[in-house]
Amino acid sequence: MSSTFTAYGEMGNGANDSFTAYTSNANNPDNNFKSYGVNGNSAVDSFSSYRQGANAGGDSFQSYGRNSNSDRVNFVNYGKTHSGGTDTFREYGKGSVEPAVGFKAYGVNNTFKDYAKKGVTFAQYANLSSISNKGATEGNGVSVNKWVEPGKFFREYLLKEGTVMKIPDIRDKLPKRSFLPRVISSKLSFSTGGLLELKRIFHAQNESYAERVLVHALSECKRNPSIGETKRCVGSIEDMIDFAVLVLGHNATVRTTANVNGSNQNVMIGKVKGIDGGEVTKLVSCHQSLFPYLLYYCHSVPKVRVYVSDIVDVESKVKINEGVAICHIDTSAWSPGHGAFVALGSGPGLIEVCHWIFENDMTWTISD
Repeated sequence: MSSTFTAYGEMGNGANDSFTAYTSNANNPDNNFKSYGVNGNSAVDSFSSYRQGANAGGDSFQSYGRNSNSDRVNFVNYGKTHSGGTDTFREYGKGSVEPAVGFKAYGVNNTFKDYAKKGVTFAQYANLSSISNKGATEGNGVSVNKWVEPGKFFREYLLKEGTVMKIPDIRDKLPKRSFLPRVISSKLSFSTGGLLELKRIFHAQNESYAERVLVHALSECKRNPSIGETKRCVGSIEDMIDFAVLVLGHNATVRTTANVNGSNQNVMIGKVKGIDGGEVTKLVSCHQSLFPYLLYYCHSVPKVRVYVSDIVDVESKVKINEGVAICHIDTSAWSPGHGAFVALGSGPGLIEVCHWIFENDMTWTISD
């Protein structure tokens, strides 16, 4: 099968294009995208889970976002085919002013040519050596990536007293930073259009690591929310509280895992308490982002259960920690390539997925 998209969003103002799960599981699909978003202003283009699980095939992206102003383009979970295939990206963001282009979790056989040297980030890509070292092949010939840390995701039934399970490394590995007072943070232009000013304030040189940190954080904070998600990036404690109250009301409380004891080892689950009676509830989770000052990505997603659990040393049976766990009951909108499904061997909407709150991350819930 073959699809061709040419010159869409060209010279558009604030255009918003989203392509999700197209030609997934197809046989040898061939897609061509050319000159989209050229000369556009503040356009947003999102490509998610395309050609994923297909048999071979190829995608070609040429001249997208070229000569544009503050365009944001995101490619997530693309080209993870069962048996090869190619992705070619050429002249993306070239000649643009402050572009933000992100590539995350992409497969092998990718070609990137003649792209803007600033504002482009690459994360979590596969290559032949990483597949051979970190992957295995199931009977159906599908490569299974083994990079997901053991214990990072688990099933809800494990949260019962006496269960022995692996706790991942929950230690905070980001640099120690502080919130800014809201009177200061509110004056910063926290947008991709304000990148030049932020670079000046934080002395981030062109093509430097500091510049990439700024671009990545701005892109993540300004991306469109997922289905059912409410999100906000906060740079002050006042902003975090305001967002939690907006979602949960004034009767809200914050929780986090007590310490890092038990990190990266087998532990025993002690007494378990379900928040809000163990029923499906509302929450706001806040995760740290790498930024010059303390910045949290806070979001609320539907259909979750929250638990507080004693974590016990397997040998001594002494309580060593108190963990906070979140279980996502509805995973139907998640990507088939999500790390949880890689680790647990299932797919979107088929299972619930749980994870621990890591050190210095927080979850807000309605008070019991």
